[in-house]
Amino acid sequence: MAIDGEALAQVRKRVVAGGAERYHAANAAKGKLFARERIALLVDEGSFVEDGMYANAVAEALPADGVITGNARIDGREVCVMANDSTVKAGSWGARTVEKIIRIIERAYATGVPMVYLVDSAGARITDQVDLFPGRRGAGKIFHNQVKASGSIPQVCALFGPSAAGGAYIPAFCDVVAMVEGNASMYLGSDRMVEMVTGEKTTLEAMGGARVHCAESGVGHFLCKTERDALDVVRRYLSYLPANWEQQPPAAEASEPANVDLAALVPASERQAFDMRRYIKGLVDEGSFLEIQALWAKELTVGFARMNGEVVGIVGNNSMFKGGVLFVDSADKATRFVQLCDAFNVPLLFLTDVPGFMVGTAVEKQGIIRHGAKMISAISEATVPKICVVIRKAYGAGLYAMAGPGFEPDATIALPTAKIAVMGAEAAVNAVYANKIAAITDENERAAYVADLRAEYERDIDIMRLASELVIDAIVEPAELRTELVRRYHAARGKDRTFSRRRHGVTPV
Repeated sequence: MAIDGEALAQVRKRVVAGGAERYHAANAAKGKLFARERIALLVDEGSFVEDGMYANAVAEALPADGVITGNARIDGREVCVMANDSTVKAGSWGARTVEKIIRIIERAYATGVPMVYLVDSAGARITDQVDLFPGRRGAGKIFHNQVKASGSIPQVCALFGPSAAGGAYIPAFCDVVAMVEGNASMYLGSDRMVEMVTGEKTTLEAMGGARVHCAESGVGHFLCKTERDALDVVRRYLSYLPANWEQQPPAAEASEPANVDLAALVPASERQAFDMRRYIKGLVDEGSFLEIQALWAKELTVGFARMNGEVVGIVGNNSMFKGGVLFVDSADKATRFVQLCDAFNVPLLFLTDVPGFMVGTAVEKQGIIRHGAKMISAISEATVPKICVVIRKAYGAGLYAMAGPGFEPDATIALPTAKIAVMGAEAAVNAVYANKIAAITDENERAAYVADLRAEYERDIDIMRLASELVIDAIVEPAELRTELVRRYHAARGKDRTFSRRRHGVTPV
């Protein structure tokens, strides 16, 4: 049956309005925006073209079936967008919801444009489970498509409310997740379900809140105070990446770095910490550093920046936290970020000041060897231009994990303060000469003996000797490091990016 213009306008008005006014009011009281407002704030004005607006239009209580999908532009670049409407049955999924999400991911993948997920959903509608859950075009197809698109197109999620049960995997399969503190949460089972199954009494915030995931689990990447902040993160994050894996990251106008005295920033003593984030800001274009997962595994700093206008991904050991030692979480953090950069043609810069991987019963039980192997695998497999800069120390397997000479970096650069060795002088002397040292009863004689051994060890690992034997490609003063890096990255642009004759490796996960 045909529909006249007036009736169509009424349906459109109802669909665009979303759920009942009381649900809009409840969201506003929590500081939450309407899904259509979120889209309008994110994308270029007038650029959004909606798909599937009339899904479930015959059911008056289900406008657009609770999800808004379509194409738009962000800073003039095409993207695909999905936004849950939490005023419609708490943003829960029905059969048409699932189909719309599947379609928009397929479109993003087919056209080679980024996929943006604006998530605020209570999960599947249990009453509709047969229609939405088990079939070939059921909810599982969403995750299958996300995995297929991973590394082909950027996928970024802003999480404004819950992402419950199976729906929690939408953020999990994204490259990064921005979470709004106080409202956003991710969990496989609700607090009531957890108590029923395990007897544990908890809350959604304590179990899966934004701060928990951004600071403890590592599932979240950006902790945001407001929804507008989260949308700004999405926009800024995408500005560093190409539309897809076949393109290059977008260049920007070059600028000078912040005024940081890099030489003065690094203490002479290995025992004295310095903040790698400040060092990075003294190298890259001012204001360009976007740190990722700033609250999790802080002993390793990762993020995007620009050098002379060109995008670079940075991995740096931060001795301000746990001495910069690599732990299970920091190895995982590095692995994911390196894979992200390699997928989207972002050159890698490793700023090395690492004592090595953590040792001890606790980390061995956590699988530090397996996690370290995973990080080293990612470094090995990365074929983008990569440069290792040894700022102060690179000891043991820490050198390997930071793209040392054996891992085919385009260059290994040392500062005059650099040391490369199996371990530091103090540990090495104790390991080899412990019995002899203990046998010397005179305190002064023992101290002099230890000092001589350490001096001999230091001479053995002298950085000039390593350069003379071509372990190091260059020794560069801190003031010249940025210029050296810009030139070397430019020279490495055309490198061959084949790695191995195979389908894929067997990752030590």
